[in-house]
Amino acid sequence: MTTTPPPATFELLKDLTELPGLSGHEDAIRARLVELLTPLTDEVRTDALGNLIALKRGTGGAGQRLMLAAHMDEIGLVVTKLDRGFLRFTSIGGINERVLPSQEVIVHASGPGRPVEPVETPAHGRRDLPGIVASRPPHVLSAESRKENIPSHELFVDVGLSAAELAETVSVGDVISIQRETIQLGKGKATGKAFDNRACLAALILALHHLQSRLHAWDIYAVATVQEEIGLRGAITSAFGVTPDVGIALDVTFAVQPGASSDETVAWDKGAAIGLGPNIHPKIHEKLVETAKASEIPYLVEVLAGNSGTDAWAMQVTQAGIATGLLSIPVRNMHTPGETVVLADIERTARLLAAFAAGLDGETLGGLRLE
Repeated sequence: MTTTPPPATFELLKDLTELPGLSGHEDAIRARLVELLTPLTDEVRTDALGNLIALKRGTGGAGQRLMLAAHMDEIGLVVTKLDRGFLRFTSIGGINERVLPSQEVIVHASGPGRPVEPVETPAHGRRDLPGIVASRPPHVLSAESRKENIPSHELFVDVGLSAAELAETVSVGDVISIQRETIQLGKGKATGKAFDNRACLAALILALHHLQSRLHAWDIYAVATVQEEIGLRGAITSAFGVTPDVGIALDVTFAVQPGASSDETVAWDKGAAIGLGPNIHPKIHEKLVETAKASEIPYLVEVLAGNSGTDAWAMQVTQAGIATGLLSIPVRNMHTPGETVVLADIERTARLLAAFAAGLDGETLGGLRLE
């Protein structure tokens, strides 16, 4: 393990978010994470489901384990039918279908096809075809239909190929990712696709950079989980395999924006939201808050009355139970291609993670017991 200078937060976020990685098809983002995590940890491996598990050994020698989990998969589309030179599709995960018309996409085609340009053959072995989500023009719709959102079954993807070329290149079951450049906005913000949950992967990587210059007694398992968007599957299997003593899940939450209730959102540009509720071990919550205060790191408390909808829900009840916490980065426009985040919130989350990990010692486990 060598000392590696930390990347700029925006450049790291851009690197991670512009890669494809739909649930169950995380090959490209996983390959990049291997490159980023290998210099920062002692071991990197992939389990049978596809979770990426990186171990950074501690100095304590007692084998106590901290698992930091952020899912790497994103929502997207999958081909269901080839229809006279166009592609019909359905969604993978909870994509907001109202924003799909006119979106640029990439069809990750499995067939060799004919040499049609422009087509790239990336590391995951499929041919990437640029396309557009299209629909009938409004001129041919009824007056009533023009007032409504276009239902997904009336949308199709056009990649510019003939029916014969398409049949040789694309197969039912090929996945389709949203094509969107990650850009900077004013006052330290960024927007793009897949910030859920690549923003948290960026925080996890930055935390490991911080830990290069800090001692930590516990072994740290940095886990990029798969298939969170379709059922928390990667967290279930990776937590079972790692069997950590403490687990911290990292995900995004809803930032304040017009039309969203204050009961459902948190402020942004104030640090990570520290989860509190039945999904969260109360003493882990307390320790995260204490760490943030001691390190003068801004934070919020987010009350979660039930299922957090994150990897924390799966980690908490693995095997005999894991003392679990949750840190969430506020994001606007979630599950759209225009998710927006404050870059400083990513950095604050990374600092809090590193400080929490460095603060665990031989007495921590005993202090977590609930009397």
